[in-house]
Amino acid sequence: MTATISHGTGPFIAAIDQGTTSSRCIVFDRDGRIVSVDQKEHEQIFPKPGWVEHDAAEIWTNVQEVVAGAIEKAGITAADVKAIGITNQRETTLLWDRHTGEPVHNAIVWQDTRTDALCRELGRNVGQDRFRRETGLPLASYFAGPKVRWLLDNVEGLRERAERGDILFGTMDSWVIWNLTGGADGGRHVTDVTNASRTMLMNLHTMQWDEKILHSMEVPAALLPEIRSSAEVYGQVKGGVLDGVPVASALGDQQAALFGQTCFAEGEAKSTYGTGTFMLMNTGDKVINSYSGLLTTVGYRIGDEKPVYALEGSIAVTGSLVQWMRDQMGLISTAAEIETLALSVEDNGGAYFVPAFSGLFAPYWRSDARGVITGLTRYVTKAHIARAVLEATAWQTREITDAMTKDSGVELAALKVDGGMTSNNLLMQTLSDVLDAPVVRPMVAETTCLGAAYAAGLAVGFWPDTDALRANWRRAAEWTPRMDAETRDREYKNWLKAVERSMGWVEEEN
Repeated sequence: MTATISHGTGPFIAAIDQGTTSSRCIVFDRDGRIVSVDQKEHEQIFPKPGWVEHDAAEIWTNVQEVVAGAIEKAGITAADVKAIGITNQRETTLLWDRHTGEPVHNAIVWQDTRTDALCRELGRNVGQDRFRRETGLPLASYFAGPKVRWLLDNVEGLRERAERGDILFGTMDSWVIWNLTGGADGGRHVTDVTNASRTMLMNLHTMQWDEKILHSMEVPAALLPEIRSSAEVYGQVKGGVLDGVPVASALGDQQAALFGQTCFAEGEAKSTYGTGTFMLMNTGDKVINSYSGLLTTVGYRIGDEKPVYALEGSIAVTGSLVQWMRDQMGLISTAAEIETLALSVEDNGGAYFVPAFSGLFAPYWRSDARGVITGLTRYVTKAHIARAVLEATAWQTREITDAMTKDSGVELAALKVDGGMTSNNLLMQTLSDVLDAPVVRPMVAETTCLGAAYAAGLAVGFWPDTDALRANWRRAAEWTPRMDAETRDREYKNWLKAVERSMGWVEEEN
């Protein structure tokens, strides 16, 4: 991917986004505009069904290449870059040798389900909520802690090496920062509060590793990085094109998007529409335990200010449903065509599509659910189905906003959106209609990288405070509700009936 857009003279801030499918580096100017981008994909490794791995050495090589590429395209040098920030795919887990810098195994990716049985075993007689009060998370294969335990149990001789203090654990932010700041030669072994809050090993109330949980999961404390804020200087880059530049922020990708969307006030929320969808709502300095199927997570922490918490809802299938319509069903030939097809009819013709392809995520967490299309009659055409596909994303978002209101007592004021699907105007209007709230899309769609850049810039005084960042945030488009309350309530009721039909499809196997 190449993009070079010139924006006058510096200084600049750079951000690395180490994502699930690719790594990229973006250079931003003081107005928060993109100066240059470089991006490189890495291999997805599938050793067995349900297993997903990445080669961390390949990722580090790619990170170095995209940083060099973005700096070259911008036509600048290290002297023009005031700081670099990091954002990353969350929960992906790596162990490496502190002396050689060699990974002991491929990284185990967040999507990997090999720890399912271990999570059930850890739940013992308590079940999914065993560590929820401390960590804000249900016991699920999604999180990093059980993945660490799996590696310690399954890689020959690893536990002994870990207990001797020869092995380091990190999520991808830690791996990138350790390597940037010198690797085996004095690299900083740190993580930030947002990434630490996705391990299932950090106590949300103390912001420290929880000794009881470490003991229960059999993870030695010697492995763990130091937990730091999301915006502070962790160290300086050693070597490469950015030699000497401060490494000054780290945020998990969804938290970075919350920050990049400048959701700094309680009740402000963003939703990122990609393969799946992640919605986060700022809940201020309150840890709100969810009783409605959401995750409690750290939103961000700036330097030594108080941490800001968030509620998070995740939807497994949104953009990937459009891909399914294109690739498996052949009903459209490009993703953009779904909008044209859906606009050729007035409504969904009575059809509802619940895409529970891999079970239902928030707020249900039902792995026994599977996808259904309900309400079919001879009247329904592929155009009605296309409309039902877009409505599925909107209704799933509505269920999460309802859960957030229920848990937090805060009504959604407006929803800031980002991600690939936001180019679909019909979807954006439908979202506004079903949420009965304005939906706002910003000028800079790359909100994850922007969030990491903002946090790094704050840490080094490039931007004075969050008010300056708010002033930077510019809206590109806004949609307001046009649907009457009666229609909205009737359609929601029908959607919930359809969701019920998707449950209990897979019989529990012993």
